[in-house]
Amino acid sequence: MHSSSRSSRGKRSQASVRQMIESLRNHTVNTLTELCRIERVATSCESEEEMQAFQEPMASAWDHYVNSNQLLLELRGLTRNYPVSSSLIDEARGLVSEDPNSNRSWNLAWLCLVTIRDKGLILTCAQSEAQKPEMWGGRHPSPDEAEQLTRCFVYEWTQAVDKMLRHWHTAPVWY
Repeated sequence: MHSSSRSSRGKRSQASVRQMIESLRNHTVNTLTELCRIERVATSCESEEEMQAFQEPMASAWDHYVNSNQLLLELRGLTRNYPVSSSLIDEARGLVSEDPNSNRSWNLAWLCLVTIRDKGLILTCAQSEAQKPEMWGGRHPSPDEAEQLTRCFVYEWTQAVDKMLRHWHTAPVWY
C-alpha cells in the first residue's frame, strides 16, 4: 500500500508539473507572484527530466511577462504617485540584450530588475522624465522643480524595484 500511495503522489506530481508547464506555454500565468511560484517548483525538481522540461517554457514565460508590458504594469501598480516610465524597462531590456552574460539566467524580468538597480537606471531615467515639459503642463521646469520631481521618482521607483526583487530568495541563475 505504501508504494502505491507514493506512486499515486508521483502521478499527481507529474500531472501537476505538466499543468504548470502548459500554463507557462499558454501564458495563462502572467503575474510576478505566480511565475515566481512556478519557478520555485521548477528549481526544486528532483529529476533532471523535469528540470529540462521546465527550462524553455519558463524562459518563454518570463520573456512574455516583460515583453507584454506586464512587468511595467506591475511596477506602475507599486508606483501610483509617480508611475514608472516605460523607458526604464526599455533601457533595461536593451542593456540585458546587449550583455553577453545575460544568458546566466532564464528570467528576463529578474535580469531587467537587477540591471535597473545595478546600472543606476532609476536616477538617469528619473532625471530625464522630470525635465520633460509634459510633466509640467507644457512648460520647462526650473532646475529646483526638476530636482524635486527627480527625488520623488527615485524614491518611489527604487522602493518598487526593491519590493519586486524580494520575490527571489536566491538569484535565478544557471550554475
